[in-house]
Amino acid sequence: MKVRLNGEPRELSAGASVLDAVAASGAEPSGRGVAVAVDGEVVPRGEWDAVELRDGQRVEILQAVQGG
Repeated sequence: MKVRLNGEPRELSAGASVLDAVAASGAEPSGRGVAVAVDGEVVPRGEWDAVELRDGQRVEILQAVQGG
């Protein structure tokens, strides 16, 4: 299935979840400061493994970083 992951086309396996997309992005799924939106709607962390993605959806994964 094809999705747009952080603005870039990405191929994920059929039945992939939000959690799979987070892992594919390189973000640490269990790390603090990670947020996900699918088609502009925030997905709560507790639902990442239950929300199945569909072909053509837009997935935005944001990771807070500390720096100076």
